[in-house]
Amino acid sequence: MVVIVGTGAGGAIIARELAKKDIPVTIIEKGPYIKSKDAFNYYDSYNDSVDLLTATCIGGATIVSMSNMVRALDEELHEFGIDLTEYYEYVEDLINVHQLDDSHIGRGTQLFLDAGHELGLNTLKMPKAIREKDCIQCGKCAFGCPADAKWSGKDFVDEAVEAGATLITDAEVTDVILEDGVACGVVYFKDDERHSIFSDTVVLSAGAIGSALILRNLGIDAGREIFFDPFVTVGGYLKDINFNTEVQMAGLVVGKNFVLSPHFSSFIKCNIDDETVEDKDILSIMVKTSDECKGYVDDDGDVVKINTIQDIRCLAEGVAAAGFILEKAGVDPKTIGSTVYRGAHPGGTAPIGKIVDSNQETEIKGLFVSDASVLPISPGKPPILTILALSKRLADYLISGMED
Repeated sequence: MVVIVGTGAGGAIIARELAKKDIPVTIIEKGPYIKSKDAFNYYDSYNDSVDLLTATCIGGATIVSMSNMVRALDEELHEFGIDLTEYYEYVEDLINVHQLDDSHIGRGTQLFLDAGHELGLNTLKMPKAIREKDCIQCGKCAFGCPADAKWSGKDFVDEAVEAGATLITDAEVTDVILEDGVACGVVYFKDDERHSIFSDTVVLSAGAIGSALILRNLGIDAGREIFFDPFVTVGGYLKDINFNTEVQMAGLVVGKNFVLSPHFSSFIKCNIDDETVEDKDILSIMVKTSDECKGYVDDDGDVVKINTIQDIRCLAEGVAAAGFILEKAGVDPKTIGSTVYRGAHPGGTAPIGKIVDSNQETEIKGLFVSDASVLPISPGKPPILTILALSKRLADYLISGMED
């Protein structure tokens, strides 16, 4: 039997693949099983110094993601003997990754795309895993989809359970059971009661912070470095643009040190000294960069982040480019402002080549990690597709080992 800890992108696809091969699987999720539309209630909070977007519920952060699906870290992973080409293709076909139909490209997004092209920037539609036939174009992608129109890890968990997997929710895994130095199960708490479950293999997919803390309890020095993609949203006034009701982040500009994507933030309105300005009058762009992986997870699970000069320089470069696009799109330049600095996609706490090997196995035999923890550097792009591809690769590796 395989125990999988966590239901984000990594844990969800491994559970699906194993269960469909009739391999006994138990999935343990710290958060509750919820409806997608309620996901905004399950965002995590950290300390006052870090505004980091993660969620604890079925599907993990995927359920509040924009379902953006881009390939990342291809060359970097080649250094570890990992070629994800066939796994990317498998996942992209499985969840129907595609650029949205023109019917779901709103006016604000089109202005972003047109302005980017006019400025000579590398501009394209964002590849997504959204079902247009179900999408009601409400602009609430980051709150959890009210129409269940986008892929999330919850979809794969449901498939795994239908194929015979066992799902335990509202249960926190605190330790891995070892026998003669080999992983053979986990300890978890549910309703304040301690439980043990035994298995042949354990896969940690509890996220960059959760997986690191479990590893540290085992004496593996994980979480001593961490990245997350720093971002701000830059925007201003464009009367009646109605961008707040569009599918979010449906366009993409790829720069050398940043990516830009149209993204609504109600905080932009606070920068404009005009009480008549409404949400429907805001056009805004997310500016996201990679970072230099400076920081750590402390023993209480709090994140300490250190911003380098290079981090700040890259973000400033992206903010300038976003300003040019907004002005070209018709936004009043006197109203352009920014949100506070935030972070998303934490990872790198158990990187390949340091904490896990190229098969994502730790120094403890039978204990694997498959989430953003294992990414060796910050991708500076949405990491979900890369995590899915890596995890499909791991699923195939586990299946082949069990069939031998």
